[in-house]
Amino acid sequence: MQNTIITPCQYRTGKMLGSGTYAIVREATHIHTGRTYACKIINKQLMEGREYLVRNEIAVLKRISKGHPNIVTLHDYFESTYLWEKERAASLEDISVSLPHLSPRNLYLCFGLCTGGELFDRICSKGNYYEADAAALVRTILTAVNYIHTAGIVHRDLKPENLLFRTEAADADIMIADFGLSRVLEEEKLSLLTGVCGTPGYMAPEIFKNTGHGKPVDVWAMGVITYFLLAGYTPFDQDSPEAETAAIVAGNYKFEPAEYWANVSGTARGFVQACLTVEPARRPTAAEALEHRWLASATPHFVPDPFNPSGATDLLPHVKKAFNAKLTWKKAGHGIRALKRMSALASSGDRLSQQAAELSATVQRFKEESAQEVMEDASITHHHNLQVQ
Repeated sequence: MQNTIITPCQYRTGKMLGSGTYAIVREATHIHTGRTYACKIINKQLMEGREYLVRNEIAVLKRISKGHPNIVTLHDYFESTYLWEKERAASLEDISVSLPHLSPRNLYLCFGLCTGGELFDRICSKGNYYEADAAALVRTILTAVNYIHTAGIVHRDLKPENLLFRTEAADADIMIADFGLSRVLEEEKLSLLTGVCGTPGYMAPEIFKNTGHGKPVDVWAMGVITYFLLAGYTPFDQDSPEAETAAIVAGNYKFEPAEYWANVSGTARGFVQACLTVEPARRPTAAEALEHRWLASATPHFVPDPFNPSGATDLLPHVKKAFNAKLTWKKAGHGIRALKRMSALASSGDRLSQQAAELSATVQRFKEESAQEVMEDASITHHHNLQVQ
């Protein structure tokens, strides 16, 4: 790789922040500046054959990092380098002796640290929550989506879990995070992406149909997020993944229960309907969605509170109730499915499931190896051609 140099690592390992499919996330403090970042640590063995996912994420963030206040910033990228315990190995025997002392080889992506928590956690912690609050959040997020679309990027995994607040302050910026599934689109070639990816409840119909997809999938996801922000549950919730997929492909959803949506303006529902247009060519662009009356009007849209005619209805009681009920249902559903699966395994001795368990154990082992590497003791190959600061 060109323009690289091996140097001592400039970061100190911090506490664990989370774990994903292929990576763990830890705090990392820059030794000289004292600034703290969220560092995504990826075991290269675990990503073997999938290195393009990391390269793609870096390519996307190089294009948009620091360009918008509501998009998480990539500050640095490097990889740890194998170091022998001996300075030099004079023979093959020396090399074989040194091999057990090699440090794990990891990829590191250092992002701006968001400490304010996830979107819905913040909403549920509030004393009240109005339709105007939901509109303000959607407007801010959609403005950032429009920015990345203008830069030729499609995110492909917009959901509440990937919307984080920068700090715990009441006026903290909300940030779009996790660009691992994002892609750069070459507009001049009118390219479309293929393959199924994303989080099922937020995926657009064209992804499931595998007919090619692009930026409109992010607008669809914004429709699902808006529905969720107004009601506390998503529009295509079904009893099985198959039923959920069928509902999404058909655009089959309702504004129910009626008592929940009676507190939401028709303008807000119209915005959701526009975003959840099944045919992507008829779906508004992010820029067009920003011009919808619900977001663009100077006067907020809301349903008046009958007990307080001068003010809007508080959405928080119904939103929290629906959200908590759904969490309980999901936990029960997961438990039932797990019991059924265990019973099936006991009766059939499923070999494929055994292989899956072995794969899961391997993934966990790789993650644990990544977590054990002490950053400040490692040497790194720093990719200066990344050109981020």
